[in-house]
Parts: sequence; C-alpha cells; structure tokens
Amino acid sequence: MIAPALTFIAALAVLLVAARYFTFAAERVGKWMGLSPFVVGVFIVGIGTSLPELISAIMAVRSGASEIVGGNVIGSNVSNLFLITGIAALISRPVIHLGSRYILIDMHYLLGAFFLFAVITHDGEITWIEGLFGVFTYLVYSIYLIKQGGVELKEALSRGKRKVAPFRDLGILVLTAVAIFFGADLTVSSITELATGFEVPASLIALTVLSLGTTLPELAVNIAAIRQGRSEMAVGNVLGSCVFNSLMVPSVASFFGTLHLPDELLTFSLPVMLGAGLFFYLLTNDKHVSQWEGWLFVILYTLFVVQLITG
Repeated sequence: MIAPALTFIAALAVLLVAARYFTFAAERVGKWMGLSPFVVGVFIVGIGTSLPELISAIMAVRSGASEIVGGNVIGSNVSNLFLITGIAALISRPVIHLGSRYILIDMHYLLGAFFLFAVITHDGEITWIEGLFGVFTYLVYSIYLIKQGGVELKEALSRGKRKVAPFRDLGILVLTAVAIFFGADLTVSSITELATGFEVPASLIALTVLSLGTTLPELAVNIAAIRQGRSEMAVGNVLGSCVFNSLMVPSVASFFGTLHLPDELLTFSLPVMLGAGLFFYLLTNDKHVSQWEGWLFVILYTLFVVQLITG
C-alpha cells in the first residue's frame, strides 16, 4: 500500500500545480475570446477538467466494464454539485456571487442534461443511437456559448480594444490540460488500487472513489480560482463539468460499445443526482451561494456516501 500512497501524493501535487496555471491561462484566453468569467468556467475550464471522466469512460467500455461509467457520471455530478460547490462556498468570503446574465440559461441546460441522461438510461442501457442525442444537445449548448462570447468580443472590438492572439497562453492551456489529465489518471488509479487492496466493492468504487477522483481537477481549479477572486468561474466550472459529464461522457463512450447500468444506480443514485440538480437550481436563483448553503451541500454529500456504504 506504500507505493499507491506515494503515487497519490505525487499525482495530486502535479494536479494542483497544473490547475493553478490552467486557471490563469484559461482566463486570459477567455478574455481574448470576449467571454465572461462565468462562460470561461463553463466552457473552457469545464471541458478541460472533465477529460478524466471521458477518458476513463472510454477505457472502461473498451475493457468490458461499462457498468462503472454510469456510476462515474452520477457520482461525479453529485460530487460536483454538493461537495465541490460546498467546499468552494466555504472558502469563498463572504459569499459566491453569480451576477452573470447567462446563469439562468446554463442552469436550464444543467437540468435538461440531467433529464436527458435519465431518459436514455431508463432501460438500463445506453446505445450509440441514444448517444447521438447527447452529442447533438451538447453541440447546441457549445454554439450558444461561442455565439454569446462572439457578441462580447464584437462589443470589445467596437470600443477599439483589439487584442493579439495569446499563443503563449494557448500553449500553456494545452500543456496544463495534459498535465491535469495525467495527474488525475494517476490519482484515480492509485486511489482505486488502495480501495481494491482494502476489498471495497467495485460498484462503490465507481460511485465514490472513482467519481471523487475524477472530480479532483474541478476541486483544484475551483480552489485556485477562488483564491484569485474568481468565484464565478468556479461555479461555471461545476456547471460546465456536469453538463459535459451528463451529455458527452456517456454518449461518446457509447460509440465504443453499449453501456449497461446496474439497477442500484437507477433506483437510488440517479434520483439523488436529479434531486441535486433541482436543489442546486433552486438555491442559486438568488445568484449567490453562501457559506451556510455550502455547509448544507457538504452535509448532503456526506449523507449520500453514508447511504451508499451502509446500504
């Protein structure tokens, strides 16, 4: 158990350092594109930090273990909404403000993505045909974000603020995204090896250890963003990751083989994910997340994990 523990510590250190530089570069690239900090978090940072879920899903399907994909998606979404947002709210002073005009539309896409995931998984399977609907929906969402960013860019250019393409930041963005991916991959593999050594069931690993491991990039990026005074980007990252996880991860993975979801995911974990999305939507309608709400999110996530372990 010593080797996996040392691997976990080293991989986590790489993850945190890469996340810090990724956040700096992402914001500068987003400003050059004319995107608001919220949209930067939803689109650029959200996709970058969701790469571990996507790659692990494809690897799981190709190895004949597609049943862990659904657990990873559901567990990652619950972890993002409750644990990651909760921690972000606890370390943000005094509250996380969500002043962006995009928040309501992005919240609607969050609920829509969860609903679409629930529809295509109702029979316990996700085929490549159903996956096409998820990919198409995410493309529509991406076009919306890009168009809104283009409007802001045109407004900036009309005021004479022409900008040179930040090639250096683009390079940093690519390199740190790769570092985040490999850091998360090593982190997940070491955590999984530790859990296997302690004889933890595979279904529990997918819902807790694996999903928590693949959300470490979101946590690292969000902590870095909040310390830099960019709490709106942190929430945008959570929303973007959840939408990407629900639409793209299972959809792209289904192109490599039909996904199978165990009954225990559909009867307990999936309803919890849907409830988490609705609860998050209701609590953020006032466009801020307080520390007290952060405590509530963390408590709900802890209850979810306890139910999984004791159930």
